Amino acid sequence: MIELYKVSKTVQSGAEKLTILRELDLTIPDGQFVAVVGPSGSGKSTLLGLVAGLDAPTSGQIRIDGEEITRMGEDALASLRGRKIGFVFQSFHLIPSMTALENVLAPMEIAGLKDAAARARQLLRDVELTERAHHYPSQLSGGEQQRVAIARAFANEPKILLADEPTGNLDSRNGQHVFDLMVGMNRRRGATLVLVTHEHELASRADRRISLRDGQVVADETLRQSESTESPTAGELEAARP
Repeated sequence: MIELYKVSKTVQSGAEKLTILRELDLTIPDGQFVAVVGPSGSGKSTLLGLVAGLDAPTSGQIRIDGEEITRMGEDALASLRGRKIGFVFQSFHLIPSMTALENVLAPMEIAGLKDAAARARQLLRDVELTERAHHYPSQLSGGEQQRVAIARAFANEPKILLADEPTGNLDSRNGQHVFDLMVGMNRRRGATLVLVTHEHELASRADRRISLRDGQVVADETLRQSESTESPTAGELEAARP
């Protein structure tokens, strides 16, 4: 679960202070797919950076899976990101001197996971890149690079996947393919997905759509029930009775 309580972010801009986020209260339950939309400058990417612990709020509290991250030091934040958070950026951020397989493998080796190589190969199969495993980023198309980035984001089985305009540098065909793969992997693995996007068609496929403007939530719409928040059926309730 992601929880924000009265979270604000203010930065210095020349001689003036610029408020990017204004006392946000927000709760995102486990397994939900949330699209965050809004015009440029509304605070979308800043919100993701705060949730990931890549930046600190000016005020307020942020809890990730019950842990308050606003009081954590850098080492503790890095550990939490390694264990619980995957991040997909618009510009891929692959390591150019590593192959696709090595890029996916790297976070698992850092974490000391067993069977890391087999898992990395499976993740590349999941994003349909088995034949490109030993190619370097410069040898891959933009869509292929983003698919490697998605596989890498899922490497340590994070509970939360944060995606900041992951289709922004892709043409519509590749963007749709990347989106479908990312959501498909999210559904299969049960991670919470928070997607920042300008694409209204993509946002409409989320469980929930949050609209930001001037650093505030101006709309919070439930589009469909996610599996994690659906009510139990009568049969399930009956089976659970002693």
